Amino acid sequence: MRGSSFDARSMQLVDIGANLTHDSFDRDRDAVLERARAAGVVQMVVTGASREHSPKALELARAHPGVLFATAGVHPHHAVEYTAECDAQMRELHRHPEVVAVGECGLDYFRDFSPRPAQRKAFERQLEIAADLAAAGNPKPLFLHQRDAHADFVAILRAFEGRIGPAVVHCFTGTREELFDCLDHDWHIGITGWLCDERRGAHLRELVKHIPAQRLMVETDAPYLLPRTLRPMPKDRRNEPAFLPHIVEELARDRGEDPATTAAASTATARAFFRLPEAG
Repeated sequence: MRGSSFDARSMQLVDIGANLTHDSFDRDRDAVLERARAAGVVQMVVTGASREHSPKALELARAHPGVLFATAGVHPHHAVEYTAECDAQMRELHRHPEVVAVGECGLDYFRDFSPRPAQRKAFERQLEIAADLAAAGNPKPLFLHQRDAHADFVAILRAFEGRIGPAVVHCFTGTREELFDCLDHDWHIGITGWLCDERRGAHLRELVKHIPAQRLMVETDAPYLLPRTLRPMPKDRRNEPAFLPHIVEELARDRGEDPATTAAASTATARAFFRLPEAG
C-alpha cells in the first residue's frame, strides 16, 4: 500500500478521528471508504465538530452501519455558535446509538477563532451533556481537543471528575509534561500524522513510547495532517483513512514495537473505548 511497507490488509485498524463530512470528500467519498477498507482500516469514527457537521456525521454513520460511527459536538473554533438551541440539538443527536462520543470539544488558545470565555462555556456545556448521559445510564466517552490551553483544559475537566466517563485527548501534540498529566488523569491519547512532521512533531517521536498500550489510539484527522513522510505524496495533498497504516508503522518504530503489535493494541483499545462491535 502507498507509503507503508507492512501489510495492514490482514489487520483491522480503527481510525478514531476522520473528518469525512468535509467537502473535499464530496466528490469521491465512497472511493475513500473503499480505499480505507482495502488498506485494512475497517472502522472509522467520523468527527462531528460543529452544528453543521455533527448531523452530517450521524447521517454518514447511519448509511454505513458497523463501519462508520459518529461523534457529536462543537469544536472550540465554533464555540460562539453554542447557544441553547445548539445544546438542544447536540442532546438530540446523542439519543442515537451511532453517536459514540461527546465532542469534538475543548479549548484552542492557539487560533482563538472564538473568544476564550465562549470556548470555556461551550466546553463546560458539552461536559454537562456527558455527565447527564452518564447519570441517565447511557455513558459516552469524550473526544477532546486541546491546543495551547492545557491549564484551563485540565481545570475545567477536574470540575467534572466523578461525573463523566473516559476521555481521549485527540491529536495530541503537547509537551512531555502535558502528556504525563493526561496519563495521570487516565485519559487516552490519540496520535496522528503530526508524528511524521519533522518541523513540529519531532518531540512526539520520543514521547509516544511512554503511552501505555491500553491508553493509545490512532487517527488520521483526515483530510488534515497528511503525513509528511508518506511516499508518494497524493497530488491533492489530502489526507484520508487509507493512510492510517503509514502512521501506525511510524508509531510502532518509535515505540520499538512490531507494527502488528501496535495495530492490534490500538484497535482493541479503540473498540473498548468507543464500545464498537467487531468489524463485519
